[in-house]
Amino acid sequence: MATTISTNLRRPALLFQQQRRRCLIATPSGGASASKSIRCLPSASSTTTTTTSSAVVGDMERGSLAEQSGRSDGQLTARWRELHGSNNWEGLLDPIDTVLRGELIRYGEFAQACYDGFDYDRFSRYCGTCRYPPATFFRDVGLDGVGYEVTRYLYATSNARLPSFSDYKHKSDDPDARLWSETASFIGFVAVSSDEETARIGRRDVAVAWRGTVTRLEWLADLTAVPRPVSEFGIPCPDPAVRVESGFAELYTGKDAGCRWCRYSAREQALAEVRRLVELYHARGEEVSVTVTGHSLGSALAVLSAFDVAETGANVSADGKRAPLCVFSYSGPRVGNTRFKDRFERDLGVRALRIINVHDKVPTVPGVLFYMLDEKLVPEPVLRAADALGLAVVYEHLGVELALDHKVSPFLKDTLNPGCYHNLEAHLHLLDGYQGRAQPFQLCGRDPALVNKAADFLRDDHMVPPEWRQDENKGMVRAQDGRWVLPKRHREVHQHPEDIEQRLQQLGLIAN
Repeated sequence: MATTISTNLRRPALLFQQQRRRCLIATPSGGASASKSIRCLPSASSTTTTTTSSAVVGDMERGSLAEQSGRSDGQLTARWRELHGSNNWEGLLDPIDTVLRGELIRYGEFAQACYDGFDYDRFSRYCGTCRYPPATFFRDVGLDGVGYEVTRYLYATSNARLPSFSDYKHKSDDPDARLWSETASFIGFVAVSSDEETARIGRRDVAVAWRGTVTRLEWLADLTAVPRPVSEFGIPCPDPAVRVESGFAELYTGKDAGCRWCRYSAREQALAEVRRLVELYHARGEEVSVTVTGHSLGSALAVLSAFDVAETGANVSADGKRAPLCVFSYSGPRVGNTRFKDRFERDLGVRALRIINVHDKVPTVPGVLFYMLDEKLVPEPVLRAADALGLAVVYEHLGVELALDHKVSPFLKDTLNPGCYHNLEAHLHLLDGYQGRAQPFQLCGRDPALVNKAADFLRDDHMVPPEWRQDENKGMVRAQDGRWVLPKRHREVHQHPEDIEQRLQQLGLIAN
């Protein structure tokens, strides 16, 4: 007999959501050291001044005071194109523009929300899905009031060379506990700004957020050294010399005809929804932007999808009006070769701002000759000559880089764990405290406790337990008969929209 779940049960609460309201004041860390990089890193003299008089905003509010300054002074309405990269962020990074910092934290939180909403419980029949329905997604991940609405979820099928969940999921003999899908995984979402948020930011913003891997970093070793032409994956590009890492492209374009959630690729799902929203709001006479974001593996997918949006014209409505396109990337690997970079930046005019931690190794891959070597140290003619020869060594970063250093934050402990260096919440913490190369590290309001949400990176004297974020009772609820069970969810929220083929036909991706 099926178990009936009481309807008056409260939703599993996130621990610490209501509790982190006090400001954590840092004491100087004697172990902090300044990086010798010439990029945007605080100077050595800045590493000892770290206190702030501002109250820290808790997890439920999740906005930094830097973001709220953008709200209060109305700058976004007039400056959104500049903050979106129209001038390649010249003059905005050192010292960092306060409103830009708020934007970077906001879009970084969209990428973080993909992790927070992902069901990675191998005992759940829904392992691989998003835990929450689109209508309440932002509220459920602690971003209530963010001003965006999820319009669709994105799913990707398993990839032989990148992290797969089919082996991780627990297999049950109980027919009522069948997995929702053997191969599909929630990989991100498309959201659009609400009317109120649109008025605040000066345009209707279509945001595409991609999830990174939640497994360990061993997947880096599986990246192929030889990039392949992007056109081999169905992405239209007139230049056959434009090449990308095949594992990323296969994950982005792969589909499974036997899976109703992945019978359309993640690529097709994203392009169709972006095209629908751009057309919808252009038809209303509104200014529209498309912003793509992601962390780690999600950063690679963000770069690929932005490239694809520009190549297919998914950001162009039927009347020819084009929505500006921008990428905010966090701790992402290299994606393509020098020609890919040229096509992305010069020919298609896509803007990208990459935020990295200089101690994180993920941005140093893939590649052979240039593994763990900054390509800016290699003369440009050498890079292009190697690329022209088709050598299996040439991957190059694109866009503008903002390099941060976790060692200048006295909130963070000394550790040899590379996962901490790569952690997205740590990057957002560093953004919140970064003022500029010659400026002291000073938090602007984001709660440092968020760093330990899924890591053990905060110094122990701050008394924040590691990996504290979890559903109450791990999502188990008590049924009316007194038994503890994982509640069932509605699968209808994961269906493809009825007009997806119409949008794909408009983009020329399927025949009429």
